[in-house]
Amino acid sequence: MTKISDGSAGSKRSEIGGIPTRYIGIGVLVVLAVWFLFANLDTVKIQFWVFTVTAPLWIALLATLLAGGALGWLLKGRRGR
Repeated sequence: MTKISDGSAGSKRSEIGGIPTRYIGIGVLVVLAVWFLFANLDTVKIQFWVFTVTAPLWIALLATLLAGGALGWLLKGRRGR
């Protein structure tokens, strides 16, 4: 006898108000990141090996956040190997 699964066993995910908690967590992190960026509006000097750049701190933080996110996205497939 063949058992047919409808995909409901073991795939139950928690939700709050019909929204998956994963999306809620991502939304909270995005709001905190934006708040942190706009709480740091001072101008800073960023020194690289050869040159120095003057820019608002929020731009430097945003660039770092985007670089970290891109690196995490690129390396996420290597976790199971």
